[in-house]
Amino acid sequence: MELLNIEYEKYKLANGLEVILHKNSNSSLVAVNLWYKVGSANDSKGKTGIAHLFEHMMFQGSQNVPKEMHFRYIQEAGGTLNGSTSYDRTNYYEKLPSNFLEMALWLESDRMGYFLPALDEEKLNNQKDVVKNERLERYDNQPYGLAWELLITNLYSKNHPYNWPTIGFLKDITSYTLEDVSGFFKKFYTPNNSSLVVAGDIDLKKTKNLIDKYFGAIEPGAEIEELVCKTNPQKENILITHKDKVQLERLYLAWHSDKLYGEDDAALDILSDILSGSKNSRLHKLLVFEKEFAQDVTTFQFSGKYAGHYIVIITAKPGITLDKLKTEVMNEIEKLTSDGIKPREMEKARNSINSSFIFSLQKLDLLADQLNMYSFHLNEPNSFNFDLNRYNIVDERKVINAAEKYLTKPNLEIRIVPDK
Repeated sequence: MELLNIEYEKYKLANGLEVILHKNSNSSLVAVNLWYKVGSANDSKGKTGIAHLFEHMMFQGSQNVPKEMHFRYIQEAGGTLNGSTSYDRTNYYEKLPSNFLEMALWLESDRMGYFLPALDEEKLNNQKDVVKNERLERYDNQPYGLAWELLITNLYSKNHPYNWPTIGFLKDITSYTLEDVSGFFKKFYTPNNSSLVVAGDIDLKKTKNLIDKYFGAIEPGAEIEELVCKTNPQKENILITHKDKVQLERLYLAWHSDKLYGEDDAALDILSDILSGSKNSRLHKLLVFEKEFAQDVTTFQFSGKYAGHYIVIITAKPGITLDKLKTEVMNEIEKLTSDGIKPREMEKARNSINSSFIFSLQKLDLLADQLNMYSFHLNEPNSFNFDLNRYNIVDERKVINAAEKYLTKPNLEIRIVPDK
């Protein structure tokens, strides 16, 4: 099924920077998207969250760009910008009028090549405080905020790179030193550990010249060894009860599953849509509308480069026990595997995934990020058809097999209950 064919040009600079160019003159905008091939999986014990710290530090100025001016320059040009950190990568991105492309490339190159001269103790301490406050607001003091941390720290062994939260542990955030930050930057924030996508209303020759002008002189770093990790199978069910400042009890069920682009990854995404993707999905219809046991229900397949896990999350209505919710969920999974899936359920799930996929690519900045993602994981930026066809070739039996393969194994159960 050929739906998308995104033309691009991919090459490398002498210093190892990977460049992907996509010309699209449908608007007068350009997207600059830079992936550093480092995420929280590259953190170390005792220094968790340092990859996420850089998402903040990289906006604190570089040798030729004063503090906070990266934001100001882009926004005054009518553009938008941000960054994000995941387990596997950190990205920085701008979308702005194409006549400001050179400025965006200069800003990105200055912090890649000349960040350390502007680094000082004051900036580091300031951003450590910012991250600590972020952690307190979004995790420690947020209702159900520690659930994800409880999940991954118990689902993955202590030596697995997915064992800690991306934001890091509070005591680790407090411990960062200038030496820690400088060493991390020198190791990972190098041109040969990066991938740059420029997409939109561009002149290919001029863009290449600008990229060479601003990035070509940056020195490469040492070669980085690929992470080697093993996900140990869970041998028995694990139950954790956590008291929190919440009004309603919530149940989390998690199983080890397939990694990103693994053979069962797409089938598990379709399973999620069938179970909880809409108001008419199985668990939502059963537990929220018909029996009125649950306030809400969500299921999803988390897929990373090194591992994946499947999650069910249900918030109980007052008076409904989590035992009752768990029984209903497991019964519905068993019913799906024994009685099968209706053709209209499969069609609806595929249509939902297809439409979301196509809609997201109407946005230039998301398209640029997708090119970088495919290049990173599949070594082929134009993998749009491959990705979409993964779902179109999944049949009912494949979904049932995936459910039986993973969701009948021992699970991790987390119960968030009111702290009275």
